[in-house]
Amino acid sequence: MKLSVPGRVTATAVVATVSLLAGGSIAGAAPAGQPAVAAAPDIPVANVKAHLTQLQSIATANGGNRAHGRTGYKASLDYVKAKLDAAGFTTTVQQFTSSGRTGYNLVADWPGGDTNQVIMSGSHLDSVTAGAGINDNGSGSAAVLETALAVSRAGYQPTKHLRFAWWGAEELGMVGSRYYVNSLSTANRSRISGYLNFDMIGSPNPGYFVYDDDPAIEKTFKAYYAGLGVPTEIETEGDGRSDHAPFKNAGVPVGGLFSGADYVKTAAQAAKWGGTSGLAFDRCYHSSCDTTANINDTALDRNSDAVAYAVWELSQ
Repeated sequence: MKLSVPGRVTATAVVATVSLLAGGSIAGAAPAGQPAVAAAPDIPVANVKAHLTQLQSIATANGGNRAHGRTGYKASLDYVKAKLDAAGFTTTVQQFTSSGRTGYNLVADWPGGDTNQVIMSGSHLDSVTAGAGINDNGSGSAAVLETALAVSRAGYQPTKHLRFAWWGAEELGMVGSRYYVNSLSTANRSRISGYLNFDMIGSPNPGYFVYDDDPAIEKTFKAYYAGLGVPTEIETEGDGRSDHAPFKNAGVPVGGLFSGADYVKTAAQAAKWGGTSGLAFDRCYHSSCDTTANINDTALDRNSDAVAYAVWELSQ
C-alpha cells in the first residue's frame, strides 16, 4: 500500500450506480434460486507461504527489495508468470514508465467464461525500496496467485470470465493499475463486472477489514467471515491508497480485504480479534523488517480462503 501523502490531490471518485439483482449479487449474476455451480476450495496456507518464501529469496538476492524499476521486481513478476503459464493461463505483460524506470503489470486470463462479464482480482507486486515487502504486498500477491492456481487445479469453468493481475509501481501512487485502467476502451471497462483488491492481508497484529464500496462484493466477503464467526469492520485506513482506486474512479464496482497497516489496534479490536492493543497492525509497514517473519498465519489463511470464496461466488 502506498504512503498517504499530506496535500496529495486525489481525483474525485466516479462511483457507478450498480444494479443489484435479488439476492444482492452484482450485475449479471445468476438469478436467485439458481443452484450453485461449485464451491470454492480451501486454499492451502502452506502454498501461499511458499510463494512468500520465494519472494523473500528474490528480494534477498536483489538488494533487499522488490521495488519498481529494480531487478527484484522483474524477478518477482517472472516467478508469478512462470507459475501461471504452467497452469494454463494466458498471460500478458504490460510495460510502462514511471520515475524514469520501466515498470510492468502482469495480467492473466483463465480460458472460458463470458468475456462480457469479467471478474478481476488483483494485488500490487512491488515493494518499497526499504525492504522485501512480504506483507505489503507479497501477502496479497501470493494469495491471488494461489487462488489462480486453484482455479487451474479444479478445472473451474464459471459462467463469467476470470482475470487476475499483479500491478507495478503501486507504491509510487497506483501507477501500474492506473495505466492499465486508462489503457482500456470504454467498452472493455464496462465488461469488468467487479474488481477485487488484496493489499496487505497477513498483518502480524491483524484486523479483519472489508471495503465498503460495491454493496454486493462487500456482502460476499462479510458472508464468508460470518461463516467463520469472525467479526469484520469497514476498511478506512487504505481508502484511495491502493489499486482499487483507479477502477473505482472509472466506474468499475470494487471491493477487497485488508488486515491493517500502521494504524494502532484499539482495545476493542484486540478484544474481538486477539493480538495486542496499542500496537500497529503492522509495525514493519514500509520498513526492512517486512520479511517472512512479519506474517500472521491465521490472518493469511483466512484471507486467502476469502479470496477464493469471493472469486467462486461472484463468477458463477
